[in-house]
Amino acid sequence: QKSPSSFFHCLPVFCLINYVVLVSFTCVSGVLGVSPVEIEQHLEMGRKLLAAGQLAEALSHYHSAVEGDSKNYLTYYKRAAVFLAMGKSKSALPDLTRAIQLKPDFLAARIQRGNILLKQGNTQEAREDFEAVLLRSPDQEEAQNQLHKAEELEELQEEAHKAHHRGDYTTTIQVLDRVIELSPWDPESREMRAECYIRLGEPRKAILDLTPAARLRTDNRAAFLKLSRLLYDLGEHHNSLSEIRECLKLDQDDKECFAHYKQVKKLSKQMDSAEDLISEQRYQEAIDKYESVMRTEPNIPFYTTKAKERICFCLVKIKEAELALDTCSEAHQRDPQNIHILRDRAEAYIQLQDYEKAVEDYQEAREFDQDNQEIREGLERAQKLLKLSRKRDYYKILGVSRSANKQEIIKAYRKLAQQWHPDNFQSETEKKEAEKKFIDIASAKEVLTDPEMRQKFDSGEDPLDPENQQGEGGRGEWPFGFNPFQGGNFHFKFHYN
Repeated sequence: QKSPSSFFHCLPVFCLINYVVLVSFTCVSGVLGVSPVEIEQHLEMGRKLLAAGQLAEALSHYHSAVEGDSKNYLTYYKRAAVFLAMGKSKSALPDLTRAIQLKPDFLAARIQRGNILLKQGNTQEAREDFEAVLLRSPDQEEAQNQLHKAEELEELQEEAHKAHHRGDYTTTIQVLDRVIELSPWDPESREMRAECYIRLGEPRKAILDLTPAARLRTDNRAAFLKLSRLLYDLGEHHNSLSEIRECLKLDQDDKECFAHYKQVKKLSKQMDSAEDLISEQRYQEAIDKYESVMRTEPNIPFYTTKAKERICFCLVKIKEAELALDTCSEAHQRDPQNIHILRDRAEAYIQLQDYEKAVEDYQEAREFDQDNQEIREGLERAQKLLKLSRKRDYYKILGVSRSANKQEIIKAYRKLAQQWHPDNFQSETEKKEAEKKFIDIASAKEVLTDPEMRQKFDSGEDPLDPENQQGEGGRGEWPFGFNPFQGGNFHFKFHYN
């Protein structure tokens, strides 16, 4: 018989055991305490939301149903259906597998899993599922059809590998077209076809395969890197930067991806900066920036050609016609069908008053793009200027460039007016010749020092041409409305202002 002291000595141990049992029961109730009614409510809400296309909300309810009853094969199957509706086949597979484990004769789950495995290119596992279905239900039509596709896919995969091994890339692509039709989620087939396209010189087609392939594997840094390099080589530096960042998200310490990232980022920043400077009309700074682009990437032809195209544009804008002509011509050799280069070179020719070549460049540009309004208007203007130059070119009369300012025009006028003043000549023939030249010189000065008249002339219209006066009375050849040389001796003094 134990003493009371012994009883009280054991009491704390007894209480502790009871506490542990109570806590354990409470914890189990917290996990498994979802009632069948609540589970059914989650399933019903999931069904309704799925039917309404609210997939994320439906998925949340199916998660709750699975957590509430982890032994119900149907909850896994229904959640897999939501994953598939969301395009998440990888997430659907474990749920389908768990449903099959809980109910091995659940044929619908086996067909669904087999279909996913087939699309992923896993022919052996897909065949096992379809054969298991046919073992229990020999007349199941979908399983029969899918099993035939799995067998066909196995044969095609082997044929593609053989063609690739012998270097027959065209045949490999033809076979892989059908392979990818049967297994669109197979990254290996897409990567192989992309490699064939690269070898055949069709990088854009390779990009179309690598873009999904890079995302079909859990860690496909190699595909992201290859995709970024292809885009970079084609001049798509922004897209290249996006893809290489995806590689670094998977592993920020990947040496190859990081080295390429630094190069793309530097070049992309320079090109964006150059375009910003152009939009701000800071053309000389933009030229300097594009020269930096050529130093940063001297090996990829696209970037050199692009830089020269934009430098050509900037030189035209700052009226450096001779330099523009050289740069535009070099860019044209690199990219003969680029209408922007042809347009800018035509403008350089106009600045140099070589209107025939300007017309030729605009005509060539229009052959490549007949619907371009800017090219059409440029051609019309160049043709007008060519027509005018065969009549009277005020810039040539004064011997100034089309970019000359008012001060330069007046200076040239004064010099020529003094040289060709009729009082400087003795014979009647010489005086008549001088008079004609003097009138032309005065006309040129009038047009080119008047902003409105000069703009008309630069647009291909002679503001002093009687045909263009349209009822204004026409002032004839003499710009001031009279000819001071008509009748008698002309002993007057000109003030060359």
